[in-house]
Amino acid sequence: MASNAAAVPFWRAAGMTYITYSNICANLVRNCLKEPYRSEAINREKVHFSVAKWVDGKPQKPRDEELWHGNHA
Repeated sequence: MASNAAAVPFWRAAGMTYITYSNICANLVRNCLKEPYRSEAINREKVHFSVAKWVDGKPQKPRDEELWHGNHA
């Protein structure tokens, strides 16, 4: 017998997006690793990017940014 309601993934039923769910899982795996693998995995999580403000159709001097995802306690 088929159900009238389509199966919903548990992360969707919990009100999360798949990206949020996968980030939580990745943080759990990184935190379970032993050293030195843990610190290497956490360092790979860093994201570097440049931000430039545009004024009158021309980019101003860019500034470098560093972004960390997750909780690093």
